[in-house]
Amino acid sequence: MRFGVLGPVEVRDGAGVVIAVPAPRQRALLAMLVLDTGRIVGHARLLEGLYGEPPAGAANALQSQVSRLRRTVPGLVVEHHPAGYRLVAGPSEVDATYCAELLAAGRGLEALRLWRGPALADVDAPFADDARQRLEELRISCVIAAGTPGDLRDLLARHPLREDVRAALMRALHREGCQTEALEVFARGRELLADELGVDPSPALAAAHVEILRAQAPHRGVPAQLTSFVGRDEDLRRVAKWLQENRLVTLIGPGGTGKTRLAVEVASREQGEVAFVDLSATTDVARALLDGAGVREAGLLSAGALCVEDRLHAALATRDVLLVVDNCEHVVDDAARVLGAVLAACPGVRVLATSREPLGITGETLSPVSALDDEAAVRLFEDRAQAVKPGFSADREVIVDVCRRLDGIALAIELAAARVRSLPIAEIAARLDDRFRLLSRGSRTAAPRHRTLHAVVEWSWDLLTEAERDLAARFTVFHGSAGLDAAVAITGSDVDTLSSLVDKSLIEVTGDRYRMLDTIRAFCATHAPDLAERHARWFLARAQEAEPHLRAHDQVEWLTRLGADHDNLTAALRWATVHDVGLALELVAALATYYWCRGLRTEAAQRAEAVIRACGETAPPGRAQEYALCLLLAWPIATGDQSGRIGQADALLCALDGPPRYPIMTMMWGMALGAPENDSQTWHHRNRLIGTDSWSRALALVGDGLMARMQGDPIAGRELLRQGAEGFERVGDRWGAALAHHQLGEIALEAGEPALDAIGRAYTLLTELGATEDIAELLVVRARARLVSGDAEGAAADYDEAFEQARRVGSPLVQANCHLGRAELARRNGDLDAARAECDRAWELTPGGWYSPDEMRCHIAFERGRIAKAAGDDAGAREHLLEALRRAVGQRNLLTEAAVRAELAAPAGP
Repeated sequence: MRFGVLGPVEVRDGAGVVIAVPAPRQRALLAMLVLDTGRIVGHARLLEGLYGEPPAGAANALQSQVSRLRRTVPGLVVEHHPAGYRLVAGPSEVDATYCAELLAAGRGLEALRLWRGPALADVDAPFADDARQRLEELRISCVIAAGTPGDLRDLLARHPLREDVRAALMRALHREGCQTEALEVFARGRELLADELGVDPSPALAAAHVEILRAQAPHRGVPAQLTSFVGRDEDLRRVAKWLQENRLVTLIGPGGTGKTRLAVEVASREQGEVAFVDLSATTDVARALLDGAGVREAGLLSAGALCVEDRLHAALATRDVLLVVDNCEHVVDDAARVLGAVLAACPGVRVLATSREPLGITGETLSPVSALDDEAAVRLFEDRAQAVKPGFSADREVIVDVCRRLDGIALAIELAAARVRSLPIAEIAARLDDRFRLLSRGSRTAAPRHRTLHAVVEWSWDLLTEAERDLAARFTVFHGSAGLDAAVAITGSDVDTLSSLVDKSLIEVTGDRYRMLDTIRAFCATHAPDLAERHARWFLARAQEAEPHLRAHDQVEWLTRLGADHDNLTAALRWATVHDVGLALELVAALATYYWCRGLRTEAAQRAEAVIRACGETAPPGRAQEYALCLLLAWPIATGDQSGRIGQADALLCALDGPPRYPIMTMMWGMALGAPENDSQTWHHRNRLIGTDSWSRALALVGDGLMARMQGDPIAGRELLRQGAEGFERVGDRWGAALAHHQLGEIALEAGEPALDAIGRAYTLLTELGATEDIAELLVVRARARLVSGDAEGAAADYDEAFEQARRVGSPLVQANCHLGRAELARRNGDLDAARAECDRAWELTPGGWYSPDEMRCHIAFERGRIAKAAGDDAGAREHLLEALRRAVGQRNLLTEAAVRAELAAPAGP
């Protein structure tokens, strides 16, 4: 709800609809409360403000007025206190308060726009005259701050003796280049003060007069803009504030991000004198500043005897002026020297500079101008697109994608938007891989370096030293970002050169990571040597170094390190898959534990499958273990003979005479082959391959616990899993501990016992790891536990969340499980058609499912049997349940087998 007193009293609801307050007394009461929003207004003050001399019974009348006001304005919150009444509203909801805030922030023009006419125009009450007087002072301050000559003339006509208004009008005329008129305003004011008051102009008015006389060419050189300014509201506020507190603020950032436009917008809102100086086409900084400040050299203190810099100091020594100095990067050393001297010699000068690197002057405040966020980028794209193609509209997600791929660079977005006149936006998006050719047409009036995207980046490239260019080109080998150690080791460069590229806005730094915008990367890559193999081998070494830590207490730290380099690891693996399959096999093996702990099983399978196809049907010499691990990772999504893949992996592992190099291989072997028969050769060989280290012993306990559970011994399974969880927690492996707690929750669920505590513990551990796919899988179990406890609504919410997470990471098994869970919910609700449809969807997803897809089909058949039984179709129920039984026996899962047999034996429902 918003309240207005800067004009007639006004109330608007949340949708912006005006709510009429027709009763004069209620309107006056509301105005008094609004003017003191958030504060208690005493009874006596309210009565006096409304009535002057309160009549008998006024206290009761006040209470009645408040009640009627509440009814008139639905949603109005007026609290009663022993001392009086208080309107509950935020400061920004009251136009007078918001006006004062804008004024304090130096945004006078915006503050003035809030006024809708004379304050409290429709209020007739004793308090109103004093209130109007106070608000009129606020309006005068807004007009002065906005500095618009027309408004100031009108205000001065009403208040001819106000010297602050007269001084503001003089300065406004001076900024517009109307020096003669400004001096006439002063002369009329001096005469009026003498005739009416018998006084001379005040020091403030006299100072404005002297300021105008000293300026040889009154100047406000802010370039006029032809397009709207979009976004960067926070940047505007921040830079304006810093300019009030500091004398040198430098906007830094890559080319095309909008530094110049931001500087112009900040300067246009300044109240005083502004001079705009563009250094892009000059190498003589001092003369450019002298010309840009609008100073004629003739007549300045015997100008012929002074050098340009001395004349500049003399011209600015007594002026309060903001110098906007644009494009300092190509003359940064001279710009720093000249501006440093100006700031030292001219105390009234402030500087707002734009550059692609800092000036390096003591006292400089840096304000990075980064990429536009999605909202601002879309607004900019739509604004510029509608300018060239009125009525333009497009799917917001497509626009967001285009803007993101252009790194949120304002110029690139504007150039892309200009192409909608001749190309559909989908075609623009498709052509962004060749962005420099696509965005090759800009404004003919723009500086050459801003006409095309290529020219913007080339301008920065040409300003680099040879060493900087070499590093910029080499840095393009990275994908996403890079740590300092990788950046230095792989490029062969040094920290100082890297820091220089950061200073020059070619490379960004966030925390301890370095990254290059895709647009800059695309340009620099055309100059890059081939470092792909060096990159891949360095990241292989990093993955191998990390692997043992992923099974220890510093697991999260190393997962975070590898996660930060995920894009680099993926790029290294893709390159190796094509160019060096041995290296690719080593990378997959070294990353298997990372993929598993982060819940990236689907991605791991896709990467491993690509490597297997590149290798062919046999393992390269010396790479049998890595090949076997790839087979186990890729098996769930493999096409063709899946059982043959498993058999091949089994044969390779059976040939080992000791534990594998990567202990996770044993776990994956067990998951792929399923539960072996007791005392089988496979059982004994698998146990022989389990290492003697603490992590492997914990894995063996969990494996034995899973076996006991599947063979129908939940008591032994529970104890083994509990011991396994403790073992994993001792070594610091959250993933292994989460697996054990997950299974403990399953056992509790099957026994009809509370399961949410164990599931919650597993959820906490997986959340610490960021294991999205595992979390989605666990949410399915939590949904089942909630359903058993009677919380059907919570179960449905968990299935929805799990399905969405599984969809994002591409996990068909979890999606199938969600459909199966929804089938049970629908069956319990009596919607058997929906239940059957959910089972069908689950079945369709199962061929692409994960380990033991046959077990998933078993559960689907089981649910179909229960649906058929609920429908009274005994023959169909028996058919489905027998299929479930056959699959459970094939899986040697005695637990599921027992559940199916119990369902077969149970009588049909009513």
